[in-house]
Amino acid sequence: MARIAGVTLPNDKRIEIALTYIYGVGINLSHSILAGAKIDGNIRVKDLKENQLSAIREQIENKKLRVEGDLKRDILMHIRRLKDIGCYRGVRHIKHLPLRGQRTKTNTRTVRGNVRRTMGSGRKDAHQKT
Repeated sequence: MARIAGVTLPNDKRIEIALTYIYGVGINLSHSILAGAKIDGNIRVKDLKENQLSAIREQIENKKLRVEGDLKRDILMHIRRLKDIGCYRGVRHIKHLPLRGQRTKTNTRTVRGNVRRTMGSGRKDAHQKT
């Protein structure tokens, strides 16, 4: 059971895939971390030795990567700044609408809370109480 950056990595995954469970680490960054630590990416997490785990931790700290809580805090600060200055993107964040030019007549169900405004879409089943 390996813990890196406050995340417990799954034991049966390869280390290059398991590192992507850390928020802010994708597959490319995972490859560069492992290359810097000189560890093969095909090793399973359960087979890693303690010195290899510490080498991975050092790579994340030495590269000064923003992962997990720091990265989430930064993203929230950027969104808060956009809302405070009242720019277009900030207003779209406030209204919970897409902000990168996507159409809103259709295809924004997830952002709008899966609202369906067609006939019969919100109808309850016959066996449910009204």
